[in-house]
Amino acid sequence: MPAAPISIPQPTSPKAVTVSLSPTSSTLHERFRKNSIGSHPSVRMPKVLHPIENEDLKLLLLENISQDAVKAFRAQGFHVDHSTKAMSEDELVEKIGSYHAIGIRSKTKITERVIKSASKLLVIGCFCIGTNQVDLITAAKAGIPVFNSPFSNSRSVAELVISEIVALSRQYFERGWEMRNAIWNKQSKGCWEVRGKTLGIVGYGHIGSQLSVLAEAFGMRVLFYDVVNIMPLGSARQVESLETLLSEADFVTLHVPELPETTNMISAEQLAQMKSGSYLINNARGRVVDIPALIDALRSKHLAGAAIDVYPAEPSSNGAPFDNSLNKWASALQSLPNVILTPHIGGSTEEAQTMIGEEVSAALSRYLNYGATVGAVNFPEVDLRAITAEQGGHVRICHVHNNIPGVLRQVNEVLSPYNVEKQYSDSKGDTAYLMADIADVSPHDINKLRELISRTNANILTRLLA
Repeated sequence: MPAAPISIPQPTSPKAVTVSLSPTSSTLHERFRKNSIGSHPSVRMPKVLHPIENEDLKLLLLENISQDAVKAFRAQGFHVDHSTKAMSEDELVEKIGSYHAIGIRSKTKITERVIKSASKLLVIGCFCIGTNQVDLITAAKAGIPVFNSPFSNSRSVAELVISEIVALSRQYFERGWEMRNAIWNKQSKGCWEVRGKTLGIVGYGHIGSQLSVLAEAFGMRVLFYDVVNIMPLGSARQVESLETLLSEADFVTLHVPELPETTNMISAEQLAQMKSGSYLINNARGRVVDIPALIDALRSKHLAGAAIDVYPAEPSSNGAPFDNSLNKWASALQSLPNVILTPHIGGSTEEAQTMIGEEVSAALSRYLNYGATVGAVNFPEVDLRAITAEQGGHVRICHVHNNIPGVLRQVNEVLSPYNVEKQYSDSKGDTAYLMADIADVSPHDINKLRELISRTNANILTRLLA
C-alpha cells in the first residue's frame, strides 16, 4: 500500500484525573481503575503528537461499540461515524476508503478484498476477544496493526457459563417458559445439584482459568484440556487428551478460538465420547461445534442438555430473524428440550463493554497519536518513551516496511545528518516496524525526510508525527 501522509487537528493535552473517595460518587470498580491509571500525573507531561499535514482522521465504529469509546475518540478531535449494525463485505468495500481507522466486534469481516479497498486505513480495532474476523496476514502486509481486548470480558463469559451450568442441571429455563405459558410443572426428575459434579474446560486461557476458580467455589471438580501445558489454578487438573476430558466430565464447556484445527472439533465422534446424561456448553465460536451432530446427540438422549451462545451464521443486527434461512438446522435446535439458546451475549455486560471500549480505544489512540504498537496481535510490538512538551523541534518517524535485509542501513543514511535521540525496531513475519525520534528538525526538512524514507525499496507506510 503506498504511503499516504495524513493528519489531524492537535488533540487536547492529557490532564490529571481527580479521584473522589466519596462512596456515592462512583462504584468501587471505577474508583480502583481511576486510582490505578490517572491519579498521579507525570512530572514531565508527554507531548501530544499529530501527523505533519492537517487532515482530519476519520474513524468508523460498527456493531454498537461502547459510547464511551466514541466519546473518547471525539474528545481527541477525531471524526467518528458510529453504527449499531455490522456491515457486509460489499458495504465495507464501498465505504472503507475514506476512513483511517475502523472498530468492529465479531460480525463484521475485514477480508483481503476490504483491506485492498482501504487506501487510507491505518489501524483496526476488534472490540472483543477474538480476531479471526480479520485477515491478519493481509492487514500486516498492508502496514495495518490489529488490536483487540483479550482480558476485559473474561469474567462476563465465565459468569455466564456458571449460570448455564446451574440452569441446565435444574432445567429452570424450561420450567420458566412453561410458567409463562400458564403451565405448572414442578418436578425433580433429571435435576441435579452441581456440587460434586465434574466440569471439563476445553481451552484454559483467560476465560477458562477464571471459570475454573468459580466452579471450584461451587464445589465442582475441574478438569481442563489445552494444547499447551499450563499451571492450573486451585485444584484443577490438566488431562492429556480431549477424549479423556469428554469421558469424565458431567459438563463440557468450550473456550477456544476459531481455527482450521478447531472447526467442528466437537462432532459426532467427540459427542459419542461424552458421558451419557452430560451437558455441552459453547460460548467460544460458532464453528467449533458440529450442530447437526449435537442435535442428534440431544434427540437420542445421550446428552441431557446444551447451552449455545454462538452460531456459524448470525444475524447482522438486533431484531433480525434467527431461523432456517440463516442456519438450516435452527428450528430443529429450537424444538429440543433443555437447550439454552442465547444471542451471542457472552461478554455483553455493561462492565465488560465499558472496559473493552476503554482498552481498545486507548490502543488505537496510542498508535494514531504516538505510533505505539504494544498489544497488536499481527504486528511487531514497538514503542518509545514519550517526547515531552519541552522538546520542541522533535519529529517521530513511524516506518512500516517489508522485513528484508538492508532497510536499517537505508533509513539511517537518510537520518545521518540529524540527531537520532531514540530508535527501536522489531519484526514479525514479513512485516517490520521502526520508530525513531529525531531532534532539531526544521520545518523545511520535514517533507524531505518523509519523502526520502518513503522512497526506500521496502517501504509499506511511513508517517511523521510532531
